[in-house]
Amino acid sequence: MFKSMKAYLNNIRENDPAARSVLEVLVLYPSVHAVGLYRVSNALWRKKFYFTARLISQFARFITGIEIHPGATIGNNFSLIMVWVWSLVKRLRSVTM
Repeated sequence: MFKSMKAYLNNIRENDPAARSVLEVLVLYPSVHAVGLYRVSNALWRKKFYFTARLISQFARFITGIEIHPGATIGNNFSLIMVWVWSLVKRLRSVTM
Protein backbone atom coordinates (compact mmCIF):
# COMPACT_ATOMS: atom_id res chain seq x y z
CA MET A 1 0.00 0.00 0.00
CA PHE A 2 2.76 2.47 0.90
CA LYS A 3 4.70 1.58 -2.26
CA SER A 4 1.71 2.44 -4.45
CA MET A 5 1.10 5.65 -2.49
CA LYS A 6 4.74 6.68 -2.90
CA ALA A 7 4.60 5.86 -6.62
CA TYR A 8 1.36 7.87 -6.95
CA LEU A 9 2.88 10.93 -5.27
CA ASN A 10 6.08 10.67 -7.31
CA ASN A 11 4.02 10.40 -10.50
CA ILE A 12 2.23 13.66 -9.70
CA ARG A 13 5.49 15.40 -8.73
CA GLU A 14 7.20 14.31 -11.94
CA ASN A 15 4.31 15.23 -14.26
CA ASP A 16 3.18 18.48 -12.67
CA PRO A 17 5.66 21.29 -13.35
CA ALA A 18 4.33 23.30 -10.39
CA ALA A 19 5.08 20.55 -7.84
CA ARG A 20 8.41 21.01 -6.15
CA SER A 21 8.41 18.16 -3.62
CA VAL A 22 6.49 15.07 -2.61
CA LEU A 23 5.68 16.71 0.74
CA GLU A 24 4.11 19.66 -1.07
CA VAL A 25 1.98 17.31 -3.17
CA LEU A 26 0.91 15.29 -0.12
CA VAL A 27 -0.05 18.28 2.01
CA LEU A 28 -1.32 20.88 -0.47
CA TYR A 29 -2.98 19.06 -3.37
CA PRO A 30 -6.72 18.52 -2.80
CA SER A 31 -6.77 15.92 -5.57
CA VAL A 32 -4.42 13.73 -3.51
CA HIS A 33 -6.77 14.02 -0.53
CA ALA A 34 -9.79 13.19 -2.71
CA VAL A 35 -8.13 10.14 -4.28
CA GLY A 36 -6.86 8.94 -0.89
CA LEU A 37 -10.31 9.17 0.65
CA TYR A 38 -11.74 7.54 -2.49
CA ARG A 39 -9.44 4.55 -1.92
CA VAL A 40 -10.81 4.18 1.63
CA SER A 41 -14.44 4.58 0.54
CA ASN A 42 -13.93 2.19 -2.39
CA ALA A 43 -12.61 -0.51 -0.04
CA LEU A 44 -15.70 -0.05 2.15
CA TRP A 45 -17.97 -0.09 -0.93
CA ARG A 46 -16.51 -3.42 -2.04
CA LYS A 47 -17.19 -4.85 1.45
CA LYS A 48 -20.82 -3.69 1.07
CA PHE A 49 -20.60 -0.88 3.67
CA TYR A 50 -22.42 1.42 1.24
CA PHE A 51 -23.58 4.09 3.67
CA THR A 52 -20.16 4.53 5.29
CA ALA A 53 -18.51 4.60 1.87
CA ARG A 54 -20.87 7.33 0.66
CA LEU A 55 -20.40 9.26 3.90
CA ILE A 56 -16.62 9.31 3.38
CA SER A 57 -17.17 10.29 -0.26
CA GLN A 58 -19.34 13.23 0.78
CA PHE A 59 -16.82 14.28 3.44
CA ALA A 60 -14.10 14.24 0.76
CA ARG A 61 -16.31 16.38 -1.46
CA PHE A 62 -16.89 18.83 1.39
CA ILE A 63 -13.18 19.34 2.13
CA THR A 64 -11.83 19.15 -1.44
CA GLY A 65 -14.69 20.06 -3.77
CA ILE A 66 -14.03 16.82 -5.66
CA GLU A 67 -16.53 13.97 -5.64
CA ILE A 68 -15.54 10.49 -6.75
CA HIS A 69 -18.24 7.83 -6.37
CA PRO A 70 -17.02 5.02 -4.10
CA GLY A 71 -18.16 2.41 -6.62
CA ALA A 72 -16.10 3.94 -9.43
CA THR A 73 -13.07 2.09 -10.78
CA ILE A 74 -9.95 4.20 -11.33
CA GLY A 75 -6.39 3.20 -12.16
CA ASN A 76 -3.23 3.42 -10.08
CA ASN A 77 -1.78 6.58 -11.63
CA PHE A 78 -5.05 8.47 -11.80
CA SER A 79 -4.61 12.15 -11.03
CA LEU A 80 -6.85 15.18 -11.00
CA ILE A 81 -5.34 18.51 -11.95
CA MET A 82 -7.23 21.76 -12.45
CA VAL A 83 -10.55 20.30 -11.27
CA TRP A 84 -12.00 23.60 -10.08
CA VAL A 85 -11.18 25.36 -13.35
CA TRP A 86 -12.80 22.61 -15.44
CA SER A 87 -15.92 22.71 -13.27
CA LEU A 88 -16.10 26.51 -13.51
CA VAL A 89 -15.65 26.50 -17.30
CA LYS A 90 -18.32 23.83 -17.66
CA ARG A 91 -20.76 25.88 -15.55
CA LEU A 92 -20.00 29.09 -17.41
CA ARG A 93 -20.60 27.42 -20.76
CA SER A 94 -23.97 26.11 -19.63
CA VAL A 95 -24.98 29.57 -18.40
CA THR A 96 -23.88 31.52 -21.46
CA MET A 97 -25.32 29.19 -24.11
